[in-house]
Amino acid sequence: MKIRYKILVVLALITSITACKKDFLDVDPIGKMSEELFYDTDEDATMAIMATYDILQWMNARDWNSAYLVKTFPSDESNVGGGDAGDQPPYQELGKYTFGASNPTITAVWQSNYFGIYRANKVINNVKPETPLRTQIIAEAKFMRAYYYFEIVSMFGNGPLMLAEPAPSEYNQEFVGAAAIYAQIEKDLAEAIPNLPKKSDYFPEDKFRASKGAAQTLLGKALLYQEKWTQSAAAFEDVIGSGEYELQSDYSTLFLKESEYGIESIFEAAWVTTEGYDWGTFQWGGNRAMENNITWQLTGPRGDYFVAGETGLIGGWGFNYPKANAYQVFVTAGDTTRKPASILSLEDLRAQGGDWTNEESWGWDGHIRVKYGTRMDETSGDGGAVPELNYGTNLRLLRYADVLLMAAEAYHMAGDDASAATYLNQVRSRANLDAYTGDIMEAIMAERQMELCFEGVRYLDLIRWGKAPEKLGPMGFIAGKHEVYPIPADEMRTNNKAVQNNNY
Repeated sequence: MKIRYKILVVLALITSITACKKDFLDVDPIGKMSEELFYDTDEDATMAIMATYDILQWMNARDWNSAYLVKTFPSDESNVGGGDAGDQPPYQELGKYTFGASNPTITAVWQSNYFGIYRANKVINNVKPETPLRTQIIAEAKFMRAYYYFEIVSMFGNGPLMLAEPAPSEYNQEFVGAAAIYAQIEKDLAEAIPNLPKKSDYFPEDKFRASKGAAQTLLGKALLYQEKWTQSAAAFEDVIGSGEYELQSDYSTLFLKESEYGIESIFEAAWVTTEGYDWGTFQWGGNRAMENNITWQLTGPRGDYFVAGETGLIGGWGFNYPKANAYQVFVTAGDTTRKPASILSLEDLRAQGGDWTNEESWGWDGHIRVKYGTRMDETSGDGGAVPELNYGTNLRLLRYADVLLMAAEAYHMAGDDASAATYLNQVRSRANLDAYTGDIMEAIMAERQMELCFEGVRYLDLIRWGKAPEKLGPMGFIAGKHEVYPIPADEMRTNNKAVQNNNY
């Protein structure tokens, strides 16, 4: 069941209340609830945690400012695309490594995550664990704060560690390094895990919420990024041994609507097709909620040149075209299971009755992306709605195949290649590939490239493996600089304690 996250008007009210003072008559405002009283019921706490989840939706589907695309365009798996070199310059900068501290897409990612942290802090610091539900909600908020801080530390390396709402006079916040942020992530997750339900304990309408497995997965990932191999493997083993997850047998349907919150899904950001947006009602710009996934329309094959044939896809605005080498990885591996569910060559497209009519178009490298594709059956044109504006495709943020591959990596680096091979080969078996041969770490890296292509993980993988200068250097990557994004100029301007990253 699709879940609609709504930015809550009451949260906006709360924010405004915190800045209010009694006037000289010392009369309380009529009809307003104090913030302290708001969090006193299970219903209030539930509304507050929903507002915390809402940021996941907004940050990945802000028009022209998608966090998913900020993690995708600097990788070696896709070109930025668009109409031409001048179409959405901030995105074009990501693909050429010409971005700086004023890039608005990078600024949006920074701001979105700190909005999420702010809302999580509101829950953590105001909800009292006086009922089982409120105890769970606090745990959910700690998971969400850890998730948003992981995004900050993995992309920016450092930043303010804010665990409470600062007073206006305290806005200038000290920057802390990655070690301090990771320590807080570990602490939040350790405290959250005992009080989170298992995925199977949730009712269908609540499957979007953080589970024990999601927190264990994020903990393992945070430990992996810190090269705490043994601890990371143990965290992933908790997920694997839980019996809550398994690989979905049919990879071709894994990213379709029918598989949302399925057996392989651990944590998703969700959108709906039911808002009925048209060109006049769509929520362009500003800090509004995005109830549909406009990012999918941006990244569909450009409708001017795309002939769908029997692919099930419809035209989009032409961003995020696959690179030819991404297709070749599947060919070299003999992977005929994941390749057609992920990427099509022009030959493949024509074999399905489709075509591409302008092979000189900007960013086109001879291939079409199928995974997270623009499918008519995942949007809506009912009642005058515009299909381009109503995609409901969910973004899989954490899933079980990733857990198996991260566990394989952690075990290998900890010296246990037998366990590493077991988990690596489970993923390969689902793709109908034989057990790996050769260097196991090379096999894990290749497997991640195929299994997780177009999921926003490749860029960060290359950085943590030390492979970015080799793989991304031809695109403009500079070692010692581009391992992290710049701290946004807005933060540098308004926070006199902010510290800019090297070489920006």
